[in-house]
Formats: sequence, C-alpha cells, structure tokens
Amino acid sequence: MKNILITGSTGFLGGAVVANLLQNRVKDRLLLLVRGKSVEEGLNRLKANLKNFGLNESAIKTIAPENIILGDLALTEEFINDSRLNDLTHVINCAAVASFGNNPTIWKVNVEGTFQFAERMSRVEGLQKFIHVGTAMSCVPEPDSLVTEGVQDSSREQHIVEYTWSKASIEKQMIEKLPTLPLVIARPSIVVGHSHLGCLPSASIFWVFRMALALGKFTCDLDDRIDVIPVDYCAGALVMLLDAEKVINEVIHISAGTQSNVTFAEIDEAMAKALGRRSMGVDYQKVTYKQLSDSRRTFKDLFGPCNERIMLRAMNLYGHFSNLNVVFDNSKLLQLGMNKPSRFTDYLDRCVLTTRDATIAELMQVDFK
Repeated sequence: MKNILITGSTGFLGGAVVANLLQNRVKDRLLLLVRGKSVEEGLNRLKANLKNFGLNESAIKTIAPENIILGDLALTEEFINDSRLNDLTHVINCAAVASFGNNPTIWKVNVEGTFQFAERMSRVEGLQKFIHVGTAMSCVPEPDSLVTEGVQDSSREQHIVEYTWSKASIEKQMIEKLPTLPLVIARPSIVVGHSHLGCLPSASIFWVFRMALALGKFTCDLDDRIDVIPVDYCAGALVMLLDAEKVINEVIHISAGTQSNVTFAEIDEAMAKALGRRSMGVDYQKVTYKQLSDSRRTFKDLFGPCNERIMLRAMNLYGHFSNLNVVFDNSKLLQLGMNKPSRFTDYLDRCVLTTRDATIAELMQVDFK
C-alpha cells in the first residue's frame, strides 16, 4: 500500500489524478493538499471538482476530513510541519499557478513555495518518489522539431510567459539543490479537454481553437502540427509513474508524440463537423499578429462582449505557441507500457458540445486568471 499525497487536487489535472486514483487504486491511502479557510470548506471544494470528472457519489464520499491537509504552496509554513507528511511514500505535485496572465503569485507558488515543499519532502526517510508536474514548453523548444526528453537550460529572455519560466526554474533548482529527492519530472504537452467528458472539467485552452475558427485566420499554417493530449490520459500516465520502479531522476514527456499529434487542418475539419459548418479550408488566412491587431474592431461582433486588449494578448501568446510546429517525443512513456493517447480530433466533438453555450471571453478566463 502506498501513502500518496496529491497537490492541486481542486484543479484540472490534479482533479483528474484524484479521480483516477479513486476509481482504480482503492487500497492506497490518499492525502490531499487543499486550500480553504477550514477543512470542511476545502473538502467541499474538492468534492465539487470531482463531480466534474464524472465520479459517482459513493466514490466521492470515500474522501473524508482525514484525507485533507489544509494548505497552500504560497503559504507553506501553514502545513509544512504536519506530521502526516512523514509517512508519505509518494507525491504527485500538480499544484501551480497555471496562468498565462500576469498573476503576481506565479513565482511565489511555482518556484518558492514548490521548492520549500520539495525540500521538506527530501527529508522524509520513506519517500520513494516525488513526481513533479512541469510543462513540455519549459524547455523553449526549437520550431519545427521533435523535442527529446531531457533537461535543457534556458534564460528568462527565451520565455514568452512567466509561467513557463517559473516551471523551468523550479526544475533546475530541485535537480541542483535537492540531490536526495527521488525526483521524476513529468512534462505534459498541451492538455485540452477530457476524452469522454469534453470540456466539462475545464475549458482551458480549447477556446483558442474556437477563437481561430471564428476569426478565419491565425498566425500558423493549417499543415502545422500541434501536440495535444486529454487530461484523463495525462492523469493516467502520472498514476502509472507511481508504480514504475526504476524511474527516478528522469524527465518524461506526457504527450501525443509522433503517433497522435494532429494538424490544424484536421482540427479545422473536426471542429466544423462538430458545429455543422463548412471547414475553413482554402478560405483560411495565415496572418501576422499586426494583421490580427488591425482587425480588433471586429472582435465584439465575432466574440460578443470582450476585452480587446486581453484578446490581443491571448492571440499573441497562443499565436507564438501555435507557430512552433513541434511534437514532443513520448518514447519513454510508451516503453513503460502506457498506451498512446487519443488524438485531439477523436474527442473534439465532446469539447464543442460542452462549450456550446459559453462565449470565448467567458471560456478564456480560466487561463488569464
């Protein structure tokens, strides 16, 4: 039996991990780091999130107050001395401020708080594995490449957003300063939707594809490729890594890889089919960011009430990522026995269905909080 701590369990990926464990790992003991003014409040937030992953009431009710550690990586002093941490054998650290906005807590949580927590866990004698969830984008990939799995140095100037820089920085600090930590760095690629539930758990990033369709133009070519995985696949891979006995001090991509990546043309066709519309095809225009900016007066007609400045910032950021045309090698995960993921286009219709009644401006709030 494993004693497993999950951080970020009220979030998108962390919630998917907890849902997976509750469905498949009933013998393991779970401890969940949750923010809240009280254990009861934290427990209620957790249960509300788990409902979004389709768990039945009986599974959700197995989580009790004793499974909760009340705490926040922004305020590690509030939980870092909890004696229950001394009994842990495994950690999956999903907690992070995953915002592409200028959230002032990004560094405090993703770097300072995470390092303090990791340092505390490095002193736990029985700890067998500390799985830290990073992002594949932390390595600042070269355009038009197959990105290999390994540690790559980067500088702040190379990063478009503070989020990816913070993820690169904490990886480097843990590797260099915590040599006794049984560290596994898991780097998901672009996590969008759920292969069965669509965007019911979260619409994070999916709105970008809807936005490009509404515009009829964007900064990438339709034959460019993008590496997208569903959140349940990512969660399943993290849980599998708990049992991978010899996987320590490794960097592992959780990604679509060469077999399951998709082109923007395929996304266009799948999106159009799901919406009952004609695909953009030859009508699509590849444009520059300046051309997108010049068309900002049309935004309210296309997207409804929206903040033009934030919309342009989103187009600039995601336009940069879409231009990369990269795929992240997932050889290590497949060699460990993980099945290849669903292609984004295989479940995109469910994402469309579960976001049909929301505006793009409403959907994008989760990524610019």
